[in-house]
Amino acid sequence: MDDTRIEKRIGVQADSERIWDLIADLDAWDRWNPHDRDVEGAIAFGGRLHMTEAWPGHDERRATAQVAEWQPLARLVWAEKRGFLFRTLRYIEIEELERGSCILASGVLFSGLRAELHMDKHRSALRRGHAAIVEGLKAAAEA
Repeated sequence: MDDTRIEKRIGVQADSERIWDLIADLDAWDRWNPHDRDVEGAIAFGGRLHMTEAWPGHDERRATAQVAEWQPLARLVWAEKRGFLFRTLRYIEIEELERGSCILASGVLFSGLRAELHMDKHRSALRRGHAAIVEGLKAAAEA
């Protein structure tokens, strides 16, 4: 079984503190994230995130994921078991190049027996979805 990744990266003219504040405010994700809405939970090791996912080409669904890793000002990673031997690892990462200039990434890593089948069917829509997430977060951070 191979892992399959989709990631979108974008430059942002804001510092990592500004971007992290937007990510850490789970209640406000609706303002910049068009695909993960009604987010609630706790950013903590082992914390749970509950959200309504509305991805292109997919039915809207309520999801519960576990925070797998987080580092303030740098990354939030959450994992979800999506069925028998199928798992997703989603992330938002901030790489500060210099004060006021960052690279922002949103991505997903699929693993398991159904990962390749899922990716083949939805690759284009998922790329567009992650592009919309980083573009929305960029716009909010630069406002």
